Amino acid sequence: MSRSTKTFKKWTLLSVTGTLLLSTALAGCQSSSNESAASAKPSNGEGTTESGKGIDHSKPLTITVYDNAANYQGEQTGWYGKLIKDKFNITLNILAPQVAGDQLYKTRTAAGNLGDLLIVDNSQLEELIPAGLVMDITDKLKNTQFLSKYVDNHFKPFNAAFDKVNPDGKIYAMPTFEADTSPTTFSEEIPYSSPIMPWDYYKGVGAPKLNNLTDLLNVLKEMQKKYPTTPDGKKIVPITLWKDWDGGSMENVRWLSNWYGYEQPDGTSTIQLNAKGDIVPLIDDNSMYKKILQFYFTANQMGLVDPDSASQDWNKVAEKLTNKQVLLLWYSWQRGFYNSIERGKNGDGNVAVPIADTRIIQNSDAYYGNGRVFALGSKAKEPERIMEFLDWMVSPEGLRYYTNGFEGFNYEKSEDGKFKLTEVGQTAFQKNTPVPDQYGGGGYQDGQSKINSMIMSDFVVDPETGEFYNNNYWSSTIEANKTALTTDWQKTYNATNATEYYTKNNMIDIVPNINTSLGSDSSDIKNKRSQISDYVKNTSWKMVFAKNQEEFDQLWTKMKSDAVGLGWNDVVAVDTERAQKIIKMRNDATTGK
Repeated sequence: MSRSTKTFKKWTLLSVTGTLLLSTALAGCQSSSNESAASAKPSNGEGTTESGKGIDHSKPLTITVYDNAANYQGEQTGWYGKLIKDKFNITLNILAPQVAGDQLYKTRTAAGNLGDLLIVDNSQLEELIPAGLVMDITDKLKNTQFLSKYVDNHFKPFNAAFDKVNPDGKIYAMPTFEADTSPTTFSEEIPYSSPIMPWDYYKGVGAPKLNNLTDLLNVLKEMQKKYPTTPDGKKIVPITLWKDWDGGSMENVRWLSNWYGYEQPDGTSTIQLNAKGDIVPLIDDNSMYKKILQFYFTANQMGLVDPDSASQDWNKVAEKLTNKQVLLLWYSWQRGFYNSIERGKNGDGNVAVPIADTRIIQNSDAYYGNGRVFALGSKAKEPERIMEFLDWMVSPEGLRYYTNGFEGFNYEKSEDGKFKLTEVGQTAFQKNTPVPDQYGGGGYQDGQSKINSMIMSDFVVDPETGEFYNNNYWSSTIEANKTALTTDWQKTYNATNATEYYTKNNMIDIVPNINTSLGSDSSDIKNKRSQISDYVKNTSWKMVFAKNQEEFDQLWTKMKSDAVGLGWNDVVAVDTERAQKIIKMRNDATTGK
């Protein structure tokens, strides 16, 4: 899950705090229909484009997917691989810069062919359009059965904003994780980033009120002493970090800055922005970035930071989350690696634990997407078949498979015509439950879509049930989640869920989600940004693991000086200009312009 997953959805305030989080745990997970993957075939009904009536599926097609969101590189296998092979005779070969490194983008663009299907950042799209490396899909969208429904309200406005490189307003890309609510609605039950901890362990040390980050560190220390290992002997760590998501700075620092009202807008790497429109450079002495670096440093001095942090990747972290080996979580979807309805009945699960001095900044539903796009490479093989596949991805059938797995295995239909999770479906993700051979075999989590991204999110309403595709918001799941865990949390905080608590206590600023063209870097700025980003994130890691406060302060002072020498002021000027556009668009959205 990249920072954009990581970041960005929208849903209704229905679900309770301990809800099962299968679909959001990987920013992409499952889906379903009445027919099995083994029997699914191309048709002219649900799951295919109108223009696909004459498409020949007799020849196998391997699609090269260049995917910024992927945490996996190689051929899509498992149940999802079998599903699309049987249905479309397609195989996905995924290229993941998060695995292979950033040089992959430079190498493939220099060769003039990034891939057949692209999941790239907005800033990269602005480079790829004038370079002729992405395909105009305006006409290809017209005859699609499902994608065409989102052209006017979603795809056109987004592409029109790239007017400097797209003066004719053509559609080159479709944003990821789009909601179908409104541009100013926030519907989730918990902010994207907020303090989250195991409820039973927190209560086990007296559930003390947390007034600030110092209190948080102290309670983590108490929990560490009382709960050093899992029941099966695995070491529990209060805080675990990982490097492979780092972009312009240290990603684990970026998202905790949100707790105190400052975000790093997508498309920037040197500034933080708050809800009022105040802009603070990352390396300012009063920046939230420095405050959170200090928090992690202090935590490490107290023995609270996982010693594996500097060497492990996200996949290792995910394994620890599944085993309940981590005490502090901060992404809302991280709960899905452990929480389940059955565990909730025993008061066991990860929940929001508010800190009194925080004031979270939270983007509204990603109506226009979240900073990445789906596009076709200009040299894509058989683009009609790729479009047919993408159209199916946003169909009811495709969305059900992606978000919820297989009907009859992961979920079933109730007498009222709505869906409910099966006993297997409640824990298939966490347990990596074996999948029946008819669906492709292997483990359920192993076989999930490695694309790890969606065009329309699972917070679009399923026309068959009238409920979101996200199973956490099914009425059946909400009812099932009225467990000891959720009721105890609600009684403690006098709120239905975390968002309601933060709202009632004036601890959250919800700002319109802005996903637009912010301009691309000149070659000079791109070079300076790259050097600065590498330097800042590398120094940030050194600061977290500094031997003492003196070394921490020396590293900070040196980073400030060296960054200026690398062209910091020039990059900050570009990012500040981009932030002004975001501020204006947020004001316009708020005032209804």
